[in-house]
Amino acid sequence: MEVILLERIQKLGQMGDVVRVRDGFARNFLLPQKKALRATDANRNLFEEQRAQLEARNLEQKKEAEAVGSKLDGESVILIRQASERGQLYGSVSTRDIAEALTEAGFSIARTQVVLNAPIKTLGLVDVPIRLHPEVEVNVAINVARSQEEAERQARGEDVTIDADEYEEAEAEVEAEEFFEEGAEAELAEEADEVAESEDVADDEDKA
Repeated sequence: MEVILLERIQKLGQMGDVVRVRDGFARNFLLPQKKALRATDANRNLFEEQRAQLEARNLEQKKEAEAVGSKLDGESVILIRQASERGQLYGSVSTRDIAEALTEAGFSIARTQVVLNAPIKTLGLVDVPIRLHPEVEVNVAINVARSQEEAERQARGEDVTIDADEYEEAEAEVEAEEFFEEGAEAELAEEADEVAESEDVADDEDKA
């Protein structure tokens, strides 16, 4: 399907460009979101008549987005999540989670403005682009941690996770400690039995 773009669309073109896109992309996204018009003769004429208004509105929206972006760019938000020792989250962080966290921080951000190719599934700091306008994009730092303390450590550049080798060593140490503890208990039990037996022998000798 050929459409007339009503705003800049990344990887497609600028406002006023006539481009060919897949029918599903046009019907499900571009047309209902009022980002494009079908490229008919009537719509071409309509666009040319309204071009000046559309460009003026786009410029105004861009300025507003730039004003918000100047405050939002470089902002950092903390998301507390449960995770394994190796840093794997029990779940994930989605665009909705990030949008809600930024909104709580005082920025009105929709999840559709969060540019995240895949959900975040590990602890750490992640730079995530926020598209405030087709021509305005800023980055925010998402600090995913198990606690406020860990988030502060990550912000200082510390690694709060345990790698595979360290994890195996830690597991081995725990197992060794448990083994020796069990062995110590067994030895104490044996010593107690020996003491009891010696006392019984002594009592028998006294009675004799």
